[in-house]
Amino acid sequence: MFYVRKALNNNVLIAEDDKEAEVILIGKGIGFNRKKGESIPNDMVEKLFVLRSENERQSYIKLLPQLDDDLLQTIIDSIAIIRNNSKSILNEKVHVALTDHILFAVTRLMKGLEIKNPFLVETKALYTAEYEIAEEVVDFINHSLDIHLPKGEVGFIALHIHSAISDRTISDINKYSGLITKLIKVIENQLQIEIKKESVNYIRLIRHLRYTIERVLNDEYVEEPIKIKNLLKEEYPTCYNLSWKLIKIMQQTLKKDVYDAEAVYLTMHLQRLNNKFES
Repeated sequence: MFYVRKALNNNVLIAEDDKEAEVILIGKGIGFNRKKGESIPNDMVEKLFVLRSENERQSYIKLLPQLDDDLLQTIIDSIAIIRNNSKSILNEKVHVALTDHILFAVTRLMKGLEIKNPFLVETKALYTAEYEIAEEVVDFINHSLDIHLPKGEVGFIALHIHSAISDRTISDINKYSGLITKLIKVIENQLQIEIKKESVNYIRLIRHLRYTIERVLNDEYVEEPIKIKNLLKEEYPTCYNLSWKLIKIMQQTLKKDVYDAEAVYLTMHLQRLNNKFES
């Protein structure tokens, strides 16, 4: 149960829970005509977003004066689209991060400025589900505000969605994306190939690297197939040695150990890739 302390606008109010802890409640019309001390019905609470972190509450309050009612409502509805489509519990940080980002994107658009997204192909390949949700969100924002956000915004918003779902910061996500880019450059240099970004080979490779990184971050054990390892080491020494070079780069960047088995599976992937370029 929540009790109203102060309505900040029609869609946001400060409340306290039954333990007298302060929270911010966000939802369509939640602040309209609310009186101090009034309780919020339980059936309404399920549709609301709740900010409990003091840092997030204060940051969100600072953003509110920069948002007109239409933009704020559009952002709240956009986050509702993300929650409904992802069927996930979103990290509450998404409210500040995405609100700030969309405000900045709309402001840039009104000034005729555009920031290019150089990692759109990678984002679409790495975070397919999030990218599809982001497409719907951008389409909704454009129709709601009668504007036209550039395609690159789909990629940026997809990263915020992944951040909210995975509970990882945008900074960390960008770091892992940068790591993948670095690994691909090493692969291209060592195998003396150039992998086109739009190709199936590129998409398969970055996805393999992404899931390898995620397994490392999550400490997922991967069983090592010894017989296959020995065969690969003997038959494909170039790709086997390259896979270990890549793993050492991962270890240095992620500051975590990588199971030896990852080298086996990475070698097989690299060898298939190399065969396509040699054929």
